[in-house]
Amino acid sequence: MWGKGKKRFGGGGSGEPAAKRQAARDDGPSESAEDGTVVAEISKNKKVSVRSWKGRVFVDLREFYFKDGKTLPTRKGISLQLDQWKILKDNIKAINEAIEENT
Repeated sequence: MWGKGKKRFGGGGSGEPAAKRQAARDDGPSESAEDGTVVAEISKNKKVSVRSWKGRVFVDLREFYFKDGKTLPTRKGISLQLDQWKILKDNIKAINEAIEENT
């Protein structure tokens, strides 16, 4: 449990500065549902898409929500750079083996 008066994100008397949450910025990647190519819908509100931003390609796994008839992204998700995607892809066999061991 969090003690009274202790900061939740870093700090807490350990000499470390408190972690700061980043505010949404206008110069960041666009997160609208229309951007990128949706490759797969994992479930009703989870999608995998490929996006290009600042000349770089990302594989984006993200949750979405519906508001005013539009599908909008949440902060829940991850964008993998191509080198990170390749590492994940190269380790699919090991991941599947670990899943088999744990099911």
